[in-house]
Amino acid sequence: MSLVSEFKEFAMKGSVVDLAVGVVVGAAFGKIVSSLVADVIMPPIGMAIGGVNFSDLAVTLGIGPDGAPVALRYGAFLQTIFDFMIIAAALFVAIKVINRLKRPDPAAPPPPPAREQVLLEEIRDILKTKS
Repeated sequence: MSLVSEFKEFAMKGSVVDLAVGVVVGAAFGKIVSSLVADVIMPPIGMAIGGVNFSDLAVTLGIGPDGAPVALRYGAFLQTIFDFMIIAAALFVAIKVINRLKRPDPAAPPPPPAREQVLLEEIRDILKTKS
């Protein structure tokens, strides 16, 4: 089998294609959530705590060799944490919904007992009634 045909067989497997689609959709979902956090959620939170823009929160550590200020941008880090929390919550809810939709089929009824077992149970019941 040639290398090209082997690769083609590998790439066309369902799980590889599903994974590729999942990565692309996940990246797009991440951008949507980042925009939601940066543009919708964080501005009201910033206004509620006194008009603070989280993206601008930083501590200046000094001046770099090129003359630019060196800053520790903890506001961007906080915004990234909010992004992660919202993405994690959304994935948790999505997985719970998917698992609920994938409920297992009801268990099949147990097979009927063997004929000998039925006869033995009948004999046992008859003996119990005679006692």
